[in-house]
Amino acid sequence: MCRLLGYLGSPIQLDSLLYQPDHSLIAQSYQPREMTAGLLNADGFGVGWYHAEREVEPFTYKNTLPIWNDVNLPQVSRYVESRCVLASVRSATPGLAVDLTNCQPFRWGQILGIHNGYIENFRRTLCRPIRTQLSEMAYQVIEGTTDSEHIFALLIDIWQTTATTLEQALHKTLITLADLAQEYEVTLSANIVISDGTQMVASRFANRCQTPSLYWLQEDSKLSQGIAIASEPLFSGNWVSFPERSILSVGPDLKIKIEQF
Repeated sequence: MCRLLGYLGSPIQLDSLLYQPDHSLIAQSYQPREMTAGLLNADGFGVGWYHAEREVEPFTYKNTLPIWNDVNLPQVSRYVESRCVLASVRSATPGLAVDLTNCQPFRWGQILGIHNGYIENFRRTLCRPIRTQLSEMAYQVIEGTTDSEHIFALLIDIWQTTATTLEQALHKTLITLADLAQEYEVTLSANIVISDGTQMVASRFANRCQTPSLYWLQEDSKLSQGIAIASEPLFSGNWVSFPERSILSVGPDLKIKIEQF
């Protein structure tokens, strides 16, 4: 299981999110408190962010090192300021390579996406069924081997062909995955965060296993005017646990909408 972090709001330095909190993503990489599988998140990491002032494609920084061993990230984090950030530390599923292409966030155009969860026996169960549903465009999105990236490609495909909003795309993606998981009798969990830089949509979902933890926080003095989404609370505060089988949407006005299904 990975640990996730998303932020949307007023511009903030990356180190304020990644390093300064008591239970930051760095701390969660080596001392997570609520992981349902695995002990560490030492199989690489990634950070994605959008330019604070210009509408350009998002930037990503990834490494296969444990995040606590990367000597460049502290310097980058003090330099970069953004209104929207997605980050992940990875605990690789056995059998899936520790490789840059398997590190999140994944990117397509203006869209960044991260996933915490798993598909049971992915390579032998839903890998082929997911691929057969993809358009050629979405198939070309996939560069690595993870279930996470296949889920991201499926979401992009649905967004481009049958959905008008990211929220609808995420909803339809989860329904499609749940139907496939039922057909092939596999366990699925899908905590997902996606963004286009102006909005953020996140899900907490599992079909027949313990749902991975996911929280959100708003109007906290440590975040100024912003909303954070995280696998585990970053610091003491009024963190709210996502309801199970829910989608949370945050628009440019930072108003929150929660849908359960």
